[in-house]
Amino acid sequence: MGIRGLMSFVEDHINEFFTDLKLRDTKIIIDGYALFHRLCFSSNLELRYGGDYDSFTDVVEKFFESLFACKICPYVVLDGGCDISDKKLNTLKDRAREKIQMAHSLSVGGGGYVCPLLIREVFIQVLIKLRVRFVQCFSEADRDIMTLANHWNCPVLSSDSDFCIFDLKSGFCPLNSFQWRNMNTIKGTRDYYIPAKCFSLDALCCHFGNMNKVLLPLFAVLCGNDHVNLPVVETFLSKVCLPLGTPSSKGRRHHRVLGLLNWLSRFADPTEALDNVLKHLPRKSRGTVKKLLCGSMGEYLQSQGRLQDFFQHGAYACPDTWNPGLPPWVLAALASGQLSPFISDALVLRRTILHTQVENMQRPNAHRISLPIRQVIYGLLVNTPPHPGNVAWDALPPQPPAFSEVERINKNIKTSIVGAVELPKDHSDLSKLTELSLARRQILLLETLKVKQSILDPIPAALKLPIAVSCYWVQHTEAKAKLHHLQALLLGMLMGPLHAMINSPDEEALQGGGAEMLYEELQRVKAQPGLRLDLDTAHVFCQWQCCLQMGLYLNQLLSTPLPEPDLTRDHGSL
Repeated sequence: MGIRGLMSFVEDHINEFFTDLKLRDTKIIIDGYALFHRLCFSSNLELRYGGDYDSFTDVVEKFFESLFACKICPYVVLDGGCDISDKKLNTLKDRAREKIQMAHSLSVGGGGYVCPLLIREVFIQVLIKLRVRFVQCFSEADRDIMTLANHWNCPVLSSDSDFCIFDLKSGFCPLNSFQWRNMNTIKGTRDYYIPAKCFSLDALCCHFGNMNKVLLPLFAVLCGNDHVNLPVVETFLSKVCLPLGTPSSKGRRHHRVLGLLNWLSRFADPTEALDNVLKHLPRKSRGTVKKLLCGSMGEYLQSQGRLQDFFQHGAYACPDTWNPGLPPWVLAALASGQLSPFISDALVLRRTILHTQVENMQRPNAHRISLPIRQVIYGLLVNTPPHPGNVAWDALPPQPPAFSEVERINKNIKTSIVGAVELPKDHSDLSKLTELSLARRQILLLETLKVKQSILDPIPAALKLPIAVSCYWVQHTEAKAKLHHLQALLLGMLMGPLHAMINSPDEEALQGGGAEMLYEELQRVKAQPGLRLDLDTAHVFCQWQCCLQMGLYLNQLLSTPLPEPDLTRDHGSL
């Protein structure tokens, strides 16, 4: 979620709406999605070559080390899949188009911000290594974050302007003024703290004539957020005279934000304000608009979820409004991040979104190569009803199970219909999938990846899945992988084991210094400045990452018949 223009408006009034904090010795609730995007885009990482995952890992580790040094106890909350209503679909499609444009810009030497494909999985692996507590929500996390922060009376760390609307007991600290790289000590002590800014909802309301803070959710939906973008709202804005207050250059820049806040400050409560909105609209649309606006305002109320139960007991109840009757093991795996939101979207909506990388836009999108893997995933999920209470579902005649995929075509998006693979009956009952023997689950995984067990037998456990994925990749005619591509990939896979050997206390692991020399040489090659991006080469490795991503998701869905590889040390970046 996010409200257009609000964050820049409040930051333009930083001395009025924010207080200085010396943050230490506290719990803090972290918006995981906002954090990994912020660290990815503000740390001078290389975004063109498929990952730079080891540098990203180092940044994430340093961030949490700063928190630990200040005795700040982080709880990371990650977004899950899309809401069951799918009301953000248009917003998600718009963002997908924007990412394609930025990926194209990066591919031709321009600027842009596109997260590498596996960045979320890398982030989760770092959290696990550092023993940072985290949870993955069943849908969007904002309300759950607010509810948990108020339960524990601690601040929220995010970059989402919706947290300027939530009534948070201990406030909201924006990531861009959270100076974790510049720890200070309290005078006369050795106690570290992180300088931060904390947004004051009371100060904002005071600035606008002591307006009632319960009016702010209506402000959010009128101003425009990810859920509401109605033409009739524009009709209202064109008819009402929005008071700007004292004119200034900042006022002109934030005409809509200022005008709406000044206008709403006249009213005692949301009911009165909403009635005044509706009277500017055609009578025939008032009922529909009122229902939509009230529903969207409800997105700013406390959630029914109790994340504290997860952090204290390892599980929490899935909201009834979301749960489409999924097996308990699936709900537990989603909450603990062992299953991806991709799986959640496929289960609940029968729709997935395939994210664009920095690839050759003239060629079919890189995800095409992993379609057979996704079809097996869909085959495992197909017997779960896509929506709860959908009476018409059982009444439908038997039909081939189908899923829709939002994917890149040239420099735009399209929705493709994809069929699921028909699997043996004992594979297609999701509730009993974990009861299948390890051998049966492993056979399905390896058959999907077109690799024989005998090939993997001599391979170290941590590399079995990447090697299996590579076997799939080189056999696929669309990949056009050459020997030097495979050689480069295998050298990239050595980075993790070499890093582990160098940091091992076992002196024998370093005998002769060969591991350290090879690691340093690979790092030197990687660090060479000004390497021109070869689009065809980039596309080949993007295809490999797509295969690895879907191989990971299938492996997770099958309860990891192969060990999960360490992604934090550059698998598949160029």
